[in-house]
Amino acid sequence: MRKIINTNIRFNLENEADRKAWEHLRNMDRRKYKSYTKAVVAALNDYFDRQERLDADAYLETREKEDAFLKRILDTIEQGLKASSANSGIANLLQLLAVNTPKEKTTYEPNAADDTDMDAALDFAESF
Repeated sequence: MRKIINTNIRFNLENEADRKAWEHLRNMDRRKYKSYTKAVVAALNDYFDRQERLDADAYLETREKEDAFLKRILDTIEQGLKASSANSGIANLLQLLAVNTPKEKTTYEPNAADDTDMDAALDFAESF
């Protein structure tokens, strides 16, 4: 035997919150919510379940905001990486240029200019 309770909801369209709730019901996706009852039940359950979670965990809302912010950062990085992979032709060209560029002499050979600079640096350090 099914138990069904019937109740009425009144919306005062002069009250902003009531009007907004009524607009949500009027414009709801009928494929998702087959009736006002389904939409109201889902909204009430979501609202009160969230209130219970917030009462049990005062930092829940802060963590949710941080998680959403982190997700936006990760999505932005991912989009940047996808865009850079599209530009991989440029990266390949730069690598090719680096391979074909003659290398400079890597051994260190002091010259007179280096000695002058070193002396000036030591003189400056000793002035303290």
